Amino acid sequence: MTTPHRLLLVALLSVATGLRLAALDRPDVTFKVFQFPADQIPRVDGNTDDWAMVPADYAYGMEQLVDDEGGHTKPDPAYLDVKVRVGWVKGLNRLYFLYEASASHWDFAQPGLHNDIFEVVVDGDASGGALIDKGHAELWIPAQVGQPAATPDPRISVDTAHWAIHGVQAQNYHIFTPAKDKDWCMAWGAPTWIKELPWANAVCRYNFKSGEPGKLVLEFWITPFDYAGPEGPARAVESVLTENKIIGLSWAAIHYDDPQKNVRSFWNLSRQHMMYGNASSLCAFRLMPLEPALQPVPAAQWSWKVVDMDRRLVAFKDLSPGRITSWKWTFGDGETSTEQNPVHQFKRPGSFVTILDVDGPDGPARRSKVWDVQLQ
Repeated sequence: MTTPHRLLLVALLSVATGLRLAALDRPDVTFKVFQFPADQIPRVDGNTDDWAMVPADYAYGMEQLVDDEGGHTKPDPAYLDVKVRVGWVKGLNRLYFLYEASASHWDFAQPGLHNDIFEVVVDGDASGGALIDKGHAELWIPAQVGQPAATPDPRISVDTAHWAIHGVQAQNYHIFTPAKDKDWCMAWGAPTWIKELPWANAVCRYNFKSGEPGKLVLEFWITPFDYAGPEGPARAVESVLTENKIIGLSWAAIHYDDPQKNVRSFWNLSRQHMMYGNASSLCAFRLMPLEPALQPVPAAQWSWKVVDMDRRLVAFKDLSPGRITSWKWTFGDGETSTEQNPVHQFKRPGSFVTILDVDGPDGPARRSKVWDVQLQ
């Protein structure tokens, strides 16, 4: 292994291993991600009706943001007013966003990064650490006496570092608001493919021209990745989203103060300006369970896994939603169990109709799986 590749490997390993202790910003608060029921997944069409079920305490506005570039002492809704809601669906590794913003003027006439932007950074496993190349100290030679700053290690080109590290373990989306004559966002880093279907989708609704006031509605979803490399999705590892999981997440509303000048404000959920390049500066978000009002009536649901095929030993797991107080398993071989998550040994090979009956204060439910449990 050559020295540059060895150093890059060290960098990538540092990202993947020891950074789980990284402290997220704003340790006094854990923000919430709303869980949509599986039969009410929001449609990405710029219509906010799908989000009407989301309680008010899931909406985050200007009062949570900090202008970390110092242009404004406090939020002024007449100048810029934003509201962000984030959702997820159990069983899908997607984060859904609704961004609503009103501004005294919008700046989006230029083809480059000079554009009002909603910037989102996500770290799906909250592992933390630098997600841009210049944040990795191991790729830079420390400043010496007489040198003004750290310099790139001559054995590793900046381009090589960029394509090996930038955006791999956490992702940054520069979303143009609105994206006139350009892609809906710039996926900043090596994995530029993450902004395309089937990993992302977006719709933006507005009726103003650049320089005019108005309200913008942006609806989109993205897929967070534990690993998203420049080689494409073949080796990518999606972040598995599960109930009560903590993820790292933050955003910024980047707004140009004057259409004629390159002056902007940077309203940021994290208090750390460098959150855009360091996942340890993101905020903690919890993937919430269904709200009580959306809890389904009791339903029996379960999964199974062979622990030892030679012994025909099978572990069963209850996945039933709702308020459940009792369980009865009928395994299909004449045996039963009242445990919630039993481990059962089948005495003979075969294909079995296994049934789970559950009961609770809201009533009983049953789920049978026909021949799913197949043993040699």
